[in-house]
Amino acid sequence: MPKRIADAAGMDAVRAVQDGSVERRNIATSVRYTLQALGERAPGKSVEVRVPPFGAVQCVEGPGHNRGTPPNVVETDAETWLALAVGELTWADAVQSGAVRASGSRADIAAWLPLVRS
Repeated sequence: MPKRIADAAGMDAVRAVQDGSVERRNIATSVRYTLQALGERAPGKSVEVRVPPFGAVQCVEGPGHNRGTPPNVVETDAETWLALAVGELTWADAVQSGAVRASGSRADIAAWLPLVRS
């Protein structure tokens, strides 16, 4: 299990990215912190949210999976994920534009977004 990112450190990284930081360390911490927040807000193992190369989380109550590709997957890039996480982009707009790829009947995570407010 990965080490938990403290709220203060996570929010500092989120704010830095919102202020224009392109430092990989800030982007990575922001993505991992917001994925952590999603896992805490929507505990479970029925959906896997992937933000390569920075991280992934299993979340949302329901039937889990043990091997291979899970039936419910959300995948996007760091910029899109962070925009969703802070409420700068809606789930519907991200999916419609193709910035988010969501497959499976449980892959709609709009109910848990945004995750943080800076």
